Amino acid sequence: MKPGPLRRLAILLIFVVVVFGIGGVVSQIWTNFLWYKEVGQTEVFWTPIWARTVLTVVAGVIFFAIFYGSLWLARKLSPRFRPVRAQEGEEVYDLPQRRRWPGRLMLIVSIVLALVVGIAYSSKWQQILLFFNHGTAGYKDPIFHRDAAFFMFTLPMWKLAIDFVGIALLLTFVATVFTYVVDRAMVMSARNRVTLAPHVKAHLSVILAIAMVAKAGDYMIQSWSLAFSKRGVVAGPSYTDVHASLPVLHFLAVVALLAAVIFLANIRYRGWRLPAIAIALMFLTWALAGKAYPAIVQQYRVSPNEITKESTYIANNIEATRVGFGLDKIQSVSYPANADLTVASANANWPTLQNVRLWEPRPALDIYNQNQGLRLYYTFKDVDVDRYTIDGQLREVLISARELDQNQLQPQAKTWVNEHLTYTHGYGAVVSPVNESTSEGPELFIKDIPPVSSTSLKIAKPQIYYGEVGNSFVVVKTTSPEFDYPAGDKNVNSQYQGTGGVPVGSKLRQFAFSFRFATARLFFSSSLTKDSRVMYRRTIEERVQALAPFLQYDKDPYLVIRDDGSLVWMWDAYTTSSRFPNSQPQPNGTNYMRNPIKVVIDAYNGNVTFYQVDTTDVIANAWGKVYPGLFTPGDQMPADLRKHMRYPEDYYTTQAQVLTLYHMSDPQIFYNKEDAWEIPKELYGNGKDEIPVVPYYQMLALPGSDTPEFALLQPFAPLSKKNMTSLMVARQDGANYGKLTLLDLPKDKLVFGPSQVEARISSDPTISAQLTLWDQSGSQVIRGNLLVVPVGDAMMYFEPLYLQASQNPIPNLAEVIVVYSDQVVMAPTLEGALQKIFGAQIGPTTSTTGGTTSTSGGSTTTTIPGGTTTTTVPPTTTTTTPGGPTTSTTLGTTQQALVAQANQHYQAAIAAQKAGDWAEYGRQIDELGKVLAALETLGK
Repeated sequence: MKPGPLRRLAILLIFVVVVFGIGGVVSQIWTNFLWYKEVGQTEVFWTPIWARTVLTVVAGVIFFAIFYGSLWLARKLSPRFRPVRAQEGEEVYDLPQRRRWPGRLMLIVSIVLALVVGIAYSSKWQQILLFFNHGTAGYKDPIFHRDAAFFMFTLPMWKLAIDFVGIALLLTFVATVFTYVVDRAMVMSARNRVTLAPHVKAHLSVILAIAMVAKAGDYMIQSWSLAFSKRGVVAGPSYTDVHASLPVLHFLAVVALLAAVIFLANIRYRGWRLPAIAIALMFLTWALAGKAYPAIVQQYRVSPNEITKESTYIANNIEATRVGFGLDKIQSVSYPANADLTVASANANWPTLQNVRLWEPRPALDIYNQNQGLRLYYTFKDVDVDRYTIDGQLREVLISARELDQNQLQPQAKTWVNEHLTYTHGYGAVVSPVNESTSEGPELFIKDIPPVSSTSLKIAKPQIYYGEVGNSFVVVKTTSPEFDYPAGDKNVNSQYQGTGGVPVGSKLRQFAFSFRFATARLFFSSSLTKDSRVMYRRTIEERVQALAPFLQYDKDPYLVIRDDGSLVWMWDAYTTSSRFPNSQPQPNGTNYMRNPIKVVIDAYNGNVTFYQVDTTDVIANAWGKVYPGLFTPGDQMPADLRKHMRYPEDYYTTQAQVLTLYHMSDPQIFYNKEDAWEIPKELYGNGKDEIPVVPYYQMLALPGSDTPEFALLQPFAPLSKKNMTSLMVARQDGANYGKLTLLDLPKDKLVFGPSQVEARISSDPTISAQLTLWDQSGSQVIRGNLLVVPVGDAMMYFEPLYLQASQNPIPNLAEVIVVYSDQVVMAPTLEGALQKIFGAQIGPTTSTTGGTTSTSGGSTTTTIPGGTTTTTVPPTTTTTTPGGPTTSTTLGTTQQALVAQANQHYQAAIAAQKAGDWAEYGRQIDELGKVLAALETLGK
């Protein structure tokens, strides 16, 4: 091939590479802008761009002015004649100086360095914008008497400015000296000393004087940074910091300022002796007073009397840490943990007992995927706990979204059309109560496709286009039918009717998105119309991270069914900092944490709303000013969303970990760790693995209240002990949302902790024998979480047991273990276990008098001749026969309850016989006769 064609081919290849490269960059920027426009947050797109640009220019110009200005002045001040050595060492200027390095090179170097420095400092745009937009935190540091916002926003900004000045002056000084050397304005004298022209000396002295002023500022920053000191027993200024390090740093700042004055004064004096003395004094002060003196004070004054010297600073740390992690307003309540529950008091607390969580998210997830996946491409990624008003009652439920996972499609089905035009969305959700079971697993309030509901809770818009599972992009409103849901052997198709996605009807946009997604099929597809829309960033994580990457997010977003039947995701977001003064940092460095933001993502349209529910958080307030319009005031959250706000687990877990030490307010007790706590352990899974008790959601009525509410609970145990010492409750309903209550347990009596209860369960002969029997039969026993639940003034413990057959991977609820006082019982149902505990059925009751059964308010009470026995039955319909008894349509259930009571009286009679208590034996036999008579009456 001739050179001409080769060159043309090379030019063509370069042209193609350049076009595609530029096209890729332009398309990425443009399509990003279109996405931010779709979600209504173009401010989030433009703010980083203009902020980086402005900072690059400002930092670059300032650096250029310092650097190039000094070099330009150096060239101007360089003498026109170079100095030569005289015999006596005096300077004589004779030869013309013309060996100056090129001015253009100096300019180019200055521009390049200014550009590099400007780009480097543009990455600090968030820190700078927060500095200009922050308010006050409402907490004043007790040592420096400054608001916490000073340490969180102002101090980092000053540090950034000092570092910038230091770097600029260092590079400028080196380059200026180099310029003078090249221009021969600095030479060696006959005595091997550097000889400077007077103007040169003045120039360098000014640079060094400014550097000393910057160093004085650095010493002041170091003094304020003692707010994060780790020298003492706890974080924050210690006795040594306040009485030794702080005065030394202030003295060093004064010395640095004096050195600056000396450098300026030295312009009129020969030599560098005075500046050298000042610098030497500063160095010696730093080495001796700055390092040695604090160490001596710590060793000989503090260590022998540490608790006395550090008490004030420990108290400061306790206060700041509580504020930093939102524990300063926690309310402590004495809780008696009595063992005096009666049938009446247990019935009064039936709303709490009724909502004890028997089904956990982990086994429920396995069952959902097995029984409700329905097709191989549907998946349930996570199961969440929430509460809904169902048929007039507030119920605790499990909920999980049925999402579409394209990775589960058969290989032959993974075509471009299927992945991007056909299989576009998931469908519906599964909802089940936490405490009801069937032979196939949890009772399902909402199930199947299309969603079938057995209660008042309905799903009207089941399509899920945005969720936890998603692929790169899909295109909707095309001529290609979208798969909606399977119906027997056929598929039901649909077309998207919402506003989600970016319009992609024009060829220009199709071309841009083809570049973005690296596929030409999008451009050449004949299925696209003028109304087509492309959906990308379809996972909720991608969407929130693109809008607010400066927030941290809880590990567990959850699905919510709104009152109108639509589906949304709710996700808790956090603000964190490592610069809250005096606060104790956690292992990840965080010493401040808040949950001011609740993110709501529409599962159908993809709209993202950041509700700011905490207006006191200084970080969220600052970001709200950086991005006006990004946060929506929390009081604008619709009521049907507000009632599903949850206290987030990650935040709660962090608070619980902090509280293990920071519940102690007395500095001496804190110092000695006399009352330190820990998160207790429980047995989980195979019954051999001990894990820390994780926080759990529970419906309960708190002490002093008859109204059940949704709460998050975490028990505590004394450090290295097994008993329980406290229970933290996070309230979540209505005006009480976010309030923390600490139930303090008596210290003068034993309250069993989770590990002690687990040991009692494992050692119970009946339970142990049953577990052994199951293991020998080849079934796997799965021990669920142990739930500690306050019921009235008593503490009760609940643990579900799941059984998973070797040939069937689906776990099922086999038994419920209830522990109360000195009783450990196991039964197939919670009601059965409670009956064993209290000797009677607990809950709604049915009444029969003279062989008649009546129902009132959905509950039934059976009155046996000669006495009254309560039995729990579901709401029944009664039929009254003229002249005859009233009979229930649920006689089988009533009979079962009476049989259970008969067995209970029989077992009690046998126990009394063995104990030789013949009076009790006779009473139990009489009660048994009454129950048998009632059974006979019901059977007629």
